[in-house]
Amino acid sequence: MITFRHATTSDLPVLQQLYHAARLRMIETGNPRQWTDGYPQPELLAEDINEGRSFVMLDDDNAIMAAFVLLVGPDPNYNQIDGAWLNDEPYATIHRLASRSDCHGVFRECVHFCRNICPNLRIDTHRDNLIMQHLAQKEGFRYCGIIRLVYKTADAERLAYQKKFDDNL
Repeated sequence: MITFRHATTSDLPVLQQLYHAARLRMIETGNPRQWTDGYPQPELLAEDINEGRSFVMLDDDNAIMAAFVLLVGPDPNYNQIDGAWLNDEPYATIHRLASRSDCHGVFRECVHFCRNICPNLRIDTHRDNLIMQHLAQKEGFRYCGIIRLVYKTADAERLAYQKKFDDNL
Protein backbone atom coordinates (compact mmCIF):
# COMPACT_ATOMS: atom_id res chain seq x y z
CA MET A 1 0.00 0.00 0.00
CA ILE A 2 1.35 3.39 -0.99
CA THR A 3 1.53 5.97 1.77
CA PHE A 4 2.66 9.58 2.02
CA ARG A 5 4.33 11.64 4.70
CA HIS A 6 6.19 14.90 5.09
CA ALA A 7 9.86 14.56 4.23
CA THR A 8 12.34 14.95 7.07
CA THR A 9 15.96 16.06 7.15
CA SER A 10 16.98 12.41 7.59
CA ASP A 11 15.49 11.80 4.12
CA LEU A 12 17.90 14.26 2.44
CA PRO A 13 20.42 11.66 1.19
CA VAL A 14 17.65 9.63 -0.45
CA LEU A 15 16.08 12.76 -1.93
CA GLN A 16 19.41 13.81 -3.40
CA GLN A 17 19.76 10.37 -5.01
CA LEU A 18 16.23 10.55 -6.42
CA TYR A 19 16.80 13.97 -7.95
CA HIS A 20 20.21 13.01 -9.34
CA ALA A 21 18.68 9.96 -11.04
CA ALA A 22 15.78 12.10 -12.31
CA ARG A 23 18.21 14.58 -13.89
CA LEU A 24 19.95 11.72 -15.68
CA ARG A 25 16.60 10.33 -16.93
CA MET A 26 15.63 13.78 -18.18
CA ILE A 27 18.83 13.99 -20.20
CA GLU A 28 18.29 10.48 -21.59
CA THR A 29 14.73 11.34 -22.67
CA GLY A 30 15.59 14.57 -24.49
CA ASN A 31 15.15 17.06 -21.65
CA PRO A 32 18.69 18.20 -20.74
CA ARG A 33 17.83 21.82 -19.84
CA GLN A 34 15.14 21.64 -17.14
CA TRP A 35 17.02 20.73 -13.95
CA THR A 36 20.55 22.01 -14.49
CA ASP A 37 23.41 22.87 -12.14
CA GLY A 38 22.37 20.26 -9.58
CA TYR A 39 18.82 21.56 -9.22
CA PRO A 40 17.18 21.12 -6.82
CA GLN A 41 20.15 21.93 -4.61
CA PRO A 42 20.43 20.42 -1.11
CA GLU A 43 19.72 23.85 0.41
CA LEU A 44 16.42 24.08 -1.48
CA LEU A 45 15.48 20.54 -0.44
CA ALA A 46 16.20 21.42 3.20
CA GLU A 47 14.15 24.61 2.89
CA ASP A 48 11.22 22.65 1.42
CA ILE A 49 11.42 20.21 4.34
CA ASN A 50 11.64 22.98 6.95
CA GLU A 51 8.67 24.78 5.38
CA GLY A 52 6.57 21.58 5.48
CA ARG A 53 5.99 21.47 1.74
CA SER A 54 8.15 18.46 0.89
CA PHE A 55 6.49 15.05 0.75
CA VAL A 56 7.66 11.51 0.12
CA MET A 57 5.72 8.56 -1.26
CA LEU A 58 6.48 5.25 0.43
CA ASP A 59 6.13 1.70 -0.88
CA ASP A 60 4.93 -1.35 1.09
CA ASP A 61 8.32 -1.59 2.80
CA ASN A 62 8.26 2.10 3.81
CA ALA A 63 11.04 2.83 1.34
CA ILE A 64 10.91 6.18 -0.42
CA MET A 65 9.77 5.70 -4.00
CA ALA A 66 9.13 9.36 -4.89
CA ALA A 67 9.40 12.91 -3.63
CA PHE A 68 7.63 16.13 -4.51
CA VAL A 69 6.74 19.56 -3.23
CA LEU A 70 3.17 20.71 -2.69
CA LEU A 71 2.98 24.47 -2.43
CA VAL A 72 -0.42 25.41 -1.03
CA GLY A 73 -1.38 28.96 -1.89
CA PRO A 74 -0.26 31.46 -4.49
CA ASP A 75 2.88 30.68 -6.47
CA PRO A 76 4.62 33.89 -7.62
CA ASN A 77 5.59 32.14 -10.86
CA TYR A 78 1.91 31.92 -11.74
CA ASN A 79 0.98 35.58 -11.31
CA GLN A 80 1.30 36.18 -15.05
CA ILE A 81 0.45 33.71 -17.77
CA ASP A 82 0.44 33.94 -21.53
CA GLY A 83 -2.93 32.24 -21.71
CA ALA A 84 -5.53 31.83 -18.97
CA TRP A 85 -5.95 29.72 -15.85
CA LEU A 86 -9.14 27.69 -15.57
CA ASN A 87 -10.16 29.74 -12.53
CA ASP A 88 -8.87 32.17 -9.92
CA GLU A 89 -9.86 30.03 -6.93
CA PRO A 90 -7.32 29.07 -4.24
CA TYR A 91 -4.93 26.42 -5.55
CA ALA A 92 -1.92 24.28 -4.74
CA THR A 93 1.03 23.60 -7.02
CA ILE A 94 2.92 20.34 -7.47
CA HIS A 95 6.64 20.95 -8.00
CA ARG A 96 9.81 18.88 -8.28
CA LEU A 97 8.30 15.41 -8.65
CA ALA A 98 10.94 12.69 -8.91
CA SER A 99 10.65 8.94 -8.50
CA ARG A 100 12.66 5.77 -8.62
CA SER A 101 12.92 4.41 -12.13
CA ASP A 102 11.32 1.10 -11.09
CA CYS A 103 8.11 2.80 -9.91
CA HIS A 104 5.07 3.35 -12.10
CA GLY A 105 1.87 5.31 -11.54
CA VAL A 106 3.67 7.80 -9.31
CA PHE A 107 2.20 10.93 -10.86
CA ARG A 108 -1.33 9.59 -10.60
CA GLU A 109 -0.88 8.67 -6.92
CA CYS A 110 0.72 12.05 -6.22
CA VAL A 111 -2.18 13.92 -7.86
CA HIS A 112 -4.78 11.97 -5.90
CA PHE A 113 -2.93 12.60 -2.63
CA CYS A 114 -2.64 16.32 -3.39
CA ARG A 115 -6.27 16.54 -4.43
CA ASN A 116 -7.25 15.66 -0.85
CA ILE A 117 -5.33 18.71 0.36
CA CYS A 118 -6.53 21.07 -2.36
CA PRO A 119 -8.92 20.09 -5.19
CA ASN A 120 -7.60 22.85 -7.48
CA LEU A 121 -4.12 21.90 -8.68
CA ARG A 122 -1.58 23.53 -10.97
CA ILE A 123 1.71 22.30 -12.38
CA ASP A 124 4.25 23.48 -14.90
CA THR A 125 6.96 21.79 -16.87
CA HIS A 126 9.71 22.48 -19.36
CA ARG A 127 8.83 22.42 -23.06
CA ASP A 128 11.29 19.51 -23.49
CA ASN A 129 9.69 17.42 -20.73
CA LEU A 130 7.41 15.40 -22.98
CA ILE A 131 6.92 12.75 -20.30
CA MET A 132 5.43 15.21 -17.79
CA GLN A 133 3.32 16.85 -20.48
CA HIS A 134 1.89 13.43 -21.37
CA LEU A 135 1.26 12.50 -17.73
CA ALA A 136 -0.45 15.83 -16.99
CA GLN A 137 -2.82 15.44 -19.92
CA LYS A 138 -3.44 11.78 -19.09
CA GLU A 139 -4.50 12.77 -15.56
CA GLY A 140 -6.91 15.40 -16.86
CA PHE A 141 -4.83 18.55 -16.45
CA ARG A 142 -5.63 21.18 -19.06
CA TYR A 143 -2.96 23.22 -20.77
CA CYS A 144 -3.45 26.87 -19.78
CA GLY A 145 -0.49 28.70 -21.31
CA ILE A 146 3.10 29.74 -20.70
CA ILE A 147 4.51 31.13 -17.47
CA ARG A 148 7.98 32.54 -16.82
CA LEU A 149 9.89 31.51 -13.72
CA VAL A 150 10.56 34.62 -11.67
CA TYR A 151 13.89 33.42 -10.28
CA LYS A 152 15.50 32.49 -13.63
CA THR A 153 16.61 34.71 -16.45
CA ALA A 154 17.56 32.11 -19.07
CA ASP A 155 15.31 29.27 -20.25
CA ALA A 156 12.57 30.40 -17.88
CA GLU A 157 9.48 29.55 -19.93
CA ARG A 158 7.32 26.71 -18.66
CA LEU A 159 4.13 25.11 -19.95
CA ALA A 160 1.42 25.52 -17.32
CA TYR A 161 -1.47 23.17 -16.56
CA GLN A 162 -4.39 23.12 -14.16
CA LYS A 163 -6.95 20.61 -12.93
CA LYS A 164 -10.01 21.36 -10.84
CA PHE A 165 -11.55 18.29 -9.25
CA ASP A 166 -15.30 18.00 -8.99
CA ASP A 167 -16.30 18.19 -5.32
CA ASN A 168 -18.47 15.09 -5.78
CA LEU A 169 -15.54 12.82 -6.62
